[in-house]
Amino acid sequence: MPRYYAVKVALLDVIAELGDDAALPSERELCERFDVSRATLRQAVGELVLDGRLRRRQGSGTFVAGPKLVQPLALVSYTEGLRRQGIEPGRSLITLERIAANAGLASELRIGTGDEVVHLERVLLADSERVGLESTYLVAARFPTLLDVFDPEDSLYACLRDQLGVVFAGADERVETVLASPREALLIGTNPALPMLLMHRVSWDADGKPFERVRSLFRGDRLSFSARLTPEK
Repeated sequence: MPRYYAVKVALLDVIAELGDDAALPSERELCERFDVSRATLRQAVGELVLDGRLRRRQGSGTFVAGPKLVQPLALVSYTEGLRRQGIEPGRSLITLERIAANAGLASELRIGTGDEVVHLERVLLADSERVGLESTYLVAARFPTLLDVFDPEDSLYACLRDQLGVVFAGADERVETVLASPREALLIGTNPALPMLLMHRVSWDADGKPFERVRSLFRGDRLSFSARLTPEK
């Protein structure tokens, strides 16, 4: 067994003893405790950060990470998904604009290239912690009053459903792992080397017409997805 891996396994016991949000002992203390070099210890700690078991805070040190947030793969908004876990959702507005749809976006939304869409980009928060970045595109012609009635700090789905009468009938969704761009990592407040979960979604209404495309980037160390599966009939 590689020496760093043995240290990693031993650190899991330390993590269990400390509990959530507790500070990890200093590098010097841990190196003496496990009789290893700083390089070996750092490799073990780095893997535990990637695994989501530890979190680094700039200027403060390394801390035990709490349980990951769970977002259901279902027609449930980010707001509803977090509140079911007793966590307060939040958002910080980055961009709210009207733009012309490129060919790819127009194809997904079944509109003409160059047709106007509303672009909404927000940092996603969980109990005031930055956990993701969401970029949403909506068909502007369908929602002419959206910018008048929508508060960017509130749930977009609630506004579409309750104020604009949209019925969410279904969605195509795809999830993959990626690395954040430098801009995305800066906005989310994460290390660009950490893995991220990228979700693509196109939603449609009761008439089968697509009305939104969403690109959501989540911190892999803080969030996971869940789905309930049933046998095909």
